[in-house]
Amino acid sequence: MNQKKPGNDDRTRSARERLREQREADRAREKRKRTLIAAVAVVAVLGIAAGVGALVSSTGQDKDKSEQSSKAAVAPKGATGEGDVVIPEGRPAAKATLTVYEDFRCPGCGGFEAQFHDTIRDLQDKGQLKSEYHLVTIIDGNMGGTGSLNAANAAACAQDADKFPDYHDLLYKNQPDEREDAFADKGHLIKLAGQVKGLDTPAFQKCVNDGAHDGWVKKSNDAFGKSSFHSTPTVLLDGKNIYADQSNPLTPDKLKKMVADASKK
Repeated sequence: MNQKKPGNDDRTRSARERLREQREADRAREKRKRTLIAAVAVVAVLGIAAGVGALVSSTGQDKDKSEQSSKAAVAPKGATGEGDVVIPEGRPAAKATLTVYEDFRCPGCGGFEAQFHDTIRDLQDKGQLKSEYHLVTIIDGNMGGTGSLNAANAAACAQDADKFPDYHDLLYKNQPDEREDAFADKGHLIKLAGQVKGLDTPAFQKCVNDGAHDGWVKKSNDAFGKSSFHSTPTVLLDGKNIYADQSNPLTPDKLKKMVADASKK
């Protein structure tokens, strides 16, 4: 059987086919190379993104921690007592001590202030009585809102400026209905400060707007929560509760006699 010998055409086709196959192989390798490079780039980008994400997350956590630390319990100037949660008034040498737990949103506190303000101030001026004020936020807790907190912080800011008594009295004179929570408006608290000579300053405004003593107010409220007292106002004279018995209500004259008796001891 005769076999046909490959001619020039066959050899030419074979060479072309080998060349085509070689080119296809080269293209395939080049494609795999590009794919590999792209994959590496994607991984690198994802790695960078993850790093940035971790950095952002870390930065956010650091910021949160910074904000939390900025709300530390910074006591106002002259605060005394255990934990520095007391704002004192009157002469330190006075023999009788009136302790008042109060909430600027509390209607009962407003009633006590209206009835006993003049008597307390008179006894303080005579050197017979010193007062210790504990600011709490019981109404915020019971009814919601931030008026108790914001007003207490503003009062602490007034204490920094040696204006606590006047601003304290002013808040009660302008006490809103507890359901309105008007003291939540810091602008309103600053506007009221304009009625106290020398109080509405940039330092006071910043203190109020920044909530500089918010942490301290919360500390004071926490201390109240851990005490045996559960309502405001709670009023003690030399440690004895003198305002709780409504069957034998306290009057200004009774308070004067109690203070006079304490001064004789």
